[in-house]
Amino acid sequence: MDNKNLAFSKINYILLAIGFIITLLGLFLMSGDGTTEQAFNPEIFSDMRIKVAPMVSLFGFLFCIVAILWPSKSEGEK
Repeated sequence: MDNKNLAFSKINYILLAIGFIITLLGLFLMSGDGTTEQAFNPEIFSDMRIKVAPMVSLFGFLFCIVAILWPSKSEGEK
């Protein structure tokens, strides 16, 4: 396959996959049981759900932006 027709280089795709995995990890950390009308779950206000997980997701999104903007090497630099 001709690399001239691809939008990104191999390193861009690898970095994008890493950013996607980090974002999914943050979303997974935010998940859990919620509060129902019958029982209140104080775990919904834990530091993991309201501080750490959103920061991990934000870092994953920013990492994806960096992966997209990462410069690829031209033919002469290889």
